[in-house]
Amino acid sequence: MKKLKIENRILVMLAFFSVSVGLWGNFRQLWLQDNGFAVTQISNIISIGTLISIIGIVLIGKFVSLNKLKKCITYVIIVKFLNLIVLYFINGTDLKQLITVSILIDIVMEYIIITSIYPLITTIIKSNKIYSKRKLTEYLFRDLGILVGGLFIGKNIAGIVVDYNICLIISNIFLLISILTIFSVKVNEAIQTKKSKVNIAKYIIKNKILVVYLIFGIIANMAMQTALGLKMLTLTNYFEFSASMATNYLLIVGLVADVIGILALKFFTPKNEYITITIKFGIRFIGYIVAFLSNNIVVMLIAITWSILISTAYENVCDAPYVNYVENEYQLSFTNIRYVAKFLGEALGVFFCGVMYEIGLRYMLGLSAFFMIFQIGLSYKLISMRQKKVKSKKIIEQYIEME
Repeated sequence: MKKLKIENRILVMLAFFSVSVGLWGNFRQLWLQDNGFAVTQISNIISIGTLISIIGIVLIGKFVSLNKLKKCITYVIIVKFLNLIVLYFINGTDLKQLITVSILIDIVMEYIIITSIYPLITTIIKSNKIYSKRKLTEYLFRDLGILVGGLFIGKNIAGIVVDYNICLIISNIFLLISILTIFSVKVNEAIQTKKSKVNIAKYIIKNKILVVYLIFGIIANMAMQTALGLKMLTLTNYFEFSASMATNYLLIVGLVADVIGILALKFFTPKNEYITITIKFGIRFIGYIVAFLSNNIVVMLIAITWSILISTAYENVCDAPYVNYVENEYQLSFTNIRYVAKFLGEALGVFFCGVMYEIGLRYMLGLSAFFMIFQIGLSYKLISMRQKKVKSKKIIEQYIEME
């Protein structure tokens, strides 16, 4: 049997990790609610955990070199595994402070792992296609985790009723398999990274495209999470879905979104990038505006559904060109900064989601639409900047050839 390539082994590890995240992450909000946490407390915990993740990511970028990255990921995923065991045993207790700390650790470890996977892959291979494969692997197997939760939640198996806490343990089993898988990944630890005289901050500032892209990342994730930062709570409380029904909804919509993402990558990406961006973000914006103005629950569900359906599509246009624009020697540092921007946007978005949640669902979508005005404008700006850069490069190359 042919051995898997190293990059594919890393993707297998990511697949098991994503199943774990999909299963536990889907029920984490409801698990907290069952333990007596209010919606605003839950949104604050998620926001704070995301902000703390930024510190962890910055420290990794500063002190962990590419040749030590695999070892770092291994340690972090083991900490997450042990922490989930702690959460299992303190479920249903009055130890709210310990629960809060453990949830914060869980979020931080999760985000550090997600951040570090692609830089690890770039030590082996780097392309827009492998970037999209990494993203689609995460999305697809996260949805598989949601499927596992949907199949088992509420069922009586061998006299045991599967509740959120049992799902936590099932999630940890997949996490254990992920740990065993990463042990089998052999990377070249002798790899040398060039010592650059220019630090990452100066490198980014010199590249205006990267500056605008990072601002875009903050706004885009803020817009997304303002509307969808508390999906399970929104579905179970506003739309009155059962936990099982909400899980199945997210599963079906998520899987269809994965298929759309794959088909879009292979067949349905327009040559005109402005059209692509309009499909991804423009229709979502219109849906949110209509939902806000109509204040109709069905229209709101349709708008949310479309937003999830298109979420995985066109990563090769929205993100990959800017990630791969960065030279290899800066890849880990830039990826960490990119995720800092992403998680900062998410933290702010979840906070706004919690605030708007108390006012009404339409206001969650309305505020998200407001942020999307800036998101779409920045995405168009990025395309224009990139195209001008390409034209300038061609002119220079033609001039050199003439010489």
